[in-house]
Amino acid sequence: MDSLPDGGDLPEAVTIGVSISVPEPFGTRIQDARAGHGDPLARSIPTHVTLLPPTEVPTAALPGIEAHLRAVAAGHRPFRMLLRGSGSFRPVSPVVFVRVEEGAQECRALEADVRSGPLARELAFPYHPHVTVAHGLPEPVLDEAFEQARGFRAAFEVTGFSLSRFGPDEVWRPWRGYRFGPA
Repeated sequence: MDSLPDGGDLPEAVTIGVSISVPEPFGTRIQDARAGHGDPLARSIPTHVTLLPPTEVPTAALPGIEAHLRAVAAGHRPFRMLLRGSGSFRPVSPVVFVRVEEGAQECRALEADVRSGPLARELAFPYHPHVTVAHGLPEPVLDEAFEQARGFRAAFEVTGFSLSRFGPDEVWRPWRGYRFGPA
């Protein structure tokens, strides 16, 4: 077994994800809204824009995955992200989100590069960058979340992304960070 940075042991396979973190104070505002809607996942998932959804990988593959992610990060440059307004995947999926109004093109390019090589996999749905504010809740709650997110606005510089691990306690935690190449 390999070791985690904190000294803990890894099993033979781990579930990972790759994402762009939404910085403070915006991340906490969205997480608080998500918790306020009664979303049971609100405190177990840091606020983010997904680049690679939960993916189980053999622990032995992690060094190659990390090298791949370093190369992806080196090939991209910092960009501005604007999160504004609400959207929904309903009726296909019971998700309400904050829209990525600026930076979506960069997210699509990043996602394609991340989801290649050792992380190549098919997706259940076409990639659409967003920040979830409610998931799997009753329709009236999703309607309320949609209305409340309409006025949300956050602008920030994206300088990299994170590799996260799904822990045995069912909480997602950032594990490694990857900074983009120079501007």
